[in-house]
This record gives sequence, structure tokens and C-alpha cells, in this order.
Amino acid sequence: MRARRIAAGVAIAVVLIAGVYLWGGRAPACVAAQEKQPGPAPSMPITAGSAILMEATSGRVLFEKEPDRKMAPASITKIMTMLLVMEAIEQGKAKLDDMVVASEHAMEMGGSQIWLEVGEEMALADLMKAIAIVSANDASVAVAEHIAGSEEIFVDMMNQRARELGMTGTHFANCSGLPHKDHYTTARDIAIMSRALLRHPRVHEWFTTWIDYVRGGKNILVNTNRLVKFYEGADGLKTGFTEEAGYCLAATAKRGGLRLISVVLNVADSQLRFKEASALLDFGFRHYAGVEIASEGQVLAQLNVARGVVEKVDIIAKDPLVAVVRRGEEGKVKSEMSLPDRVNAPVQKGQKVGDLVAKLEDETEIARVDLVAAEEVKRGNVFSVVLRATRNLLRALFRVGKD
Repeated sequence: MRARRIAAGVAIAVVLIAGVYLWGGRAPACVAAQEKQPGPAPSMPITAGSAILMEATSGRVLFEKEPDRKMAPASITKIMTMLLVMEAIEQGKAKLDDMVVASEHAMEMGGSQIWLEVGEEMALADLMKAIAIVSANDASVAVAEHIAGSEEIFVDMMNQRARELGMTGTHFANCSGLPHKDHYTTARDIAIMSRALLRHPRVHEWFTTWIDYVRGGKNILVNTNRLVKFYEGADGLKTGFTEEAGYCLAATAKRGGLRLISVVLNVADSQLRFKEASALLDFGFRHYAGVEIASEGQVLAQLNVARGVVEKVDIIAKDPLVAVVRRGEEGKVKSEMSLPDRVNAPVQKGQKVGDLVAKLEDETEIARVDLVAAEEVKRGNVFSVVLRATRNLLRALFRVGKD
């Protein structure tokens, strides 16, 4: 068993590395986009069955081709698998140093794998690394069982999270992306779940790793996403392939203040998916710019609190706000805050109290983010409220007297 695993690992690594250099010699250049009415277009025809280019922070769509067509996603499915694991870690339900025990079900997975054996223990971090770098199906099932107890329950969680994110064209039947008649999604939905995963910075460490190892160096992992080596700013996400799905890719890259997500599904061959995804990213970076208005958690104002234990509460941006505009229009962006004069206690941490809106000079709205309370403010008792009111009254009278 072990000899089979090592031999197969070496063979796959050789094929992957050879493919890298063959493809790398023909890496796509950033060429000028061809102008088409009513606006610019990518520099090459997009032959993918479905495609989308989205700005990651705002969710603004910059290019689309049949983005809501339901299609098999192959291993791009694992973006949702990884998202649920990262959210479980964030919620304290799992840790990256958890030791995960492989089941017979995990061992039986075909396709891309790291050849887990029944009863084998591996750290959750190493399994996530294997999912990100080589799309390991057995690792995907192992982490699903670790988080939910069974793949079936985990898949229910995947579909629930998809509904919460507004992924209206998606239904998952497994956590790996292996073919199933009831397993499908859309390019738009893939971009949506990619945005959610990108909120967890740790994943970039795995996605950008070109070559790594598991089992103490005994098994090599070679990244299936060529863009992380050959495309400037690329730091994710997932490749996918099955006979049904064709060649697929969800890619992301960041340059300056602009992060883009490019998705191509059902492309004819592997090299072409990288070229078309690159052409979409080139198009976005060439024609658009991101103007950062606010970062996540940035304190933007203070709001008076009526009948609270404190008089004011900090107001922060719930999410980052980036205004995506055509290049040359960066100076036309302005922002407006909409806040009440005061808020009544009690105030919950994270409670929405207003909006921050990015607009152009002609008042066209570009993007919007919720403004929320940075901290909880409990309701004050009668004594504290009266004492504060009396103190404020005396301050006002003193100021009047001085005037």
C-alpha cells in the first residue's frame, strides 16, 4: 500500500511539474483589451461555457458570460468545503492543530488524493493544505467528517451556507466535487463563495504554496493552479476537472487596492482555462481601479447614546468599502455617511445604525456598507441617567455664564 502510494505520488508530481514548464513557456502577456461597443472587452475570446469577473470587496461584476448557467464545478466545490472549515475555526469549534482520523469512506475517494489510509491521523492544517494545493478528495471528506460527523451532514451545512450567501443557482451533493447529477453551481455563485473565503487570510498561505509536503516530507504536493506562479498578484483559488465539468478555474489576484475574482467553467483544455482566466484579470486591472473608502472595523464616527451607561459609542464599518471605477475616474469618488443624531440604549455590538455610501460626482451610487456599533452599550439605571442629565445641565449653564 505504501509503495503504491509513494510511486503514484512521484508519477503525478513529475507530470505536474512537466506541465508547469510547458505551460509556463507560453504564459499569457498583458495585452491591450480590444474596444467593443458599448465598452472594453477582454483581449481574447472567452470560450468558457460560463464566466465572470467580479471585484472581491464590493461584489461588482465587471464581465460576465452566462454567469447563471448551472454547471458541474468539479473541485471548485472545495472552496465551500474550506469556507466551512475556516468558519468552524473562527467560531472555536475546531483548531488547525486538531488531529483528524481518516475513515474508510475518506480512503475510498477516487480522483485527486493524498492516499489516506483507514485510521491514519493527520493535522487539520495539513489536510487543508492538501485540499488547497492538490484538490485532495480524501482530505476533503476527512475534514468534512471531522467538522460535522459525516459527509452527509456536512453537505447539508454546505447547502445551508450557500442559501445564506445568496447562491441561488447552487446545490451540493458532496464535499469534493466528484460527479453527481444533483451537484451543480454557477460562475456567479462561485465568485460569491470565493468572496466569503477570501475573508480568511490564512487560506492564501496554502493557495500560494507552489510545492510542499505531508507526512514529514514523504509525499510531495505540487500546486495545480499555475497562475500563482506565473500571474502577477495571483494568490488563489481552485482548479477543477472532470469529464462532465471540463476544465474549470476560480482565480483571484490583487494589485494595489483592487482584488479581482475570475471564474471560468467548462473550458476545452487546461492551458486555455489559465489563459482565459488571465485575460479576464488583465481586463479588470487594465480598465478599473479600486478606491478604498474604509477598511473593515475602521472607526468613522461617534454616536450619542440616550439612556445608556455611557454617552457615546464608536461607529465602525462592518466591511471594507472599495469603490470600483473606470481608470481615470478615481478623483470623482466621494463618500457620505448616513447616521441618526442619537441611538437609544441598549445597543448591541455590531448593531446597524447607518450606512456609508460611495458615489460619483453625479450622485450615482457605486457601493455601500453598513455602519455598526463597535461595542455593546447597556441601558443605564435611573440614578445614572438622572446624574448624567444633571451634570450636562450644569455644564451647559456654566458655559452660558462664561459667555
